[in-house]
Amino acid sequence: MSLILVIVLICILLGVIPTWSHSRSWGYGPSGGVGLILIILVILLLMGII
Repeated sequence: MSLILVIVLICILLGVIPTWSHSRSWGYGPSGGVGLILIILVILLLMGII
């Protein structure tokens, strides 16, 4: 379950990178937010909580 969650979050992170045409005007906010969530989930995964 946690592996699927990490894979989905990585796909979301790739989708909000500002180089894509649909997200060019968003700036770095969405990718930074998703990156922060991804880092928190990786830490929780390594600690064994998830």
